[in-house]
Amino acid sequence: MADRLTPEQRSRNMAGIRGKDTKPEMLVRRCLHSLGFRFRLHRRDLPGNPDVELPRWRAVVFVHGCFWHRHGCRNSRMPATRTEFWETKLERNAERDKEAARRLKVCGWRMFVVWECALRGADRLSPDELAERLKGLIESCGDEGEIP
Repeated sequence: MADRLTPEQRSRNMAGIRGKDTKPEMLVRRCLHSLGFRFRLHRRDLPGNPDVELPRWRAVVFVHGCFWHRHGCRNSRMPATRTEFWETKLERNAERDKEAARRLKVCGWRMFVVWECALRGADRLSPDELAERLKGLIESCGDEGEIP
């Protein structure tokens, strides 16, 4: 199947996809703040450049897009065009995520992932449910967890 957009249109479209301060990330940050958690953003000196760092809890939170990080839900379908390119790119993203998780664990950090599908769409969590799950994860004794 051919791409419906010209290469220039596709390039402009892809350039508009942000890596920081996305809507799902802002939702998680508002929720954490309302729960009384204090945090730092985008720590470049930590493996994986986590979206949120909670120093008091020695924990980090990643807000992963289902497509970009290969969640496996309906939002992570492979594009019909340039499948070889996308397969390589997305596989590398998943490998980088695993390496960052391993390095964070070695450094003594607890890591939590919130998936985009939990925050968007018909099956999204309510703000109260999201808050309850986030609080439960952070205050738990577990080293890692996720909100799928």
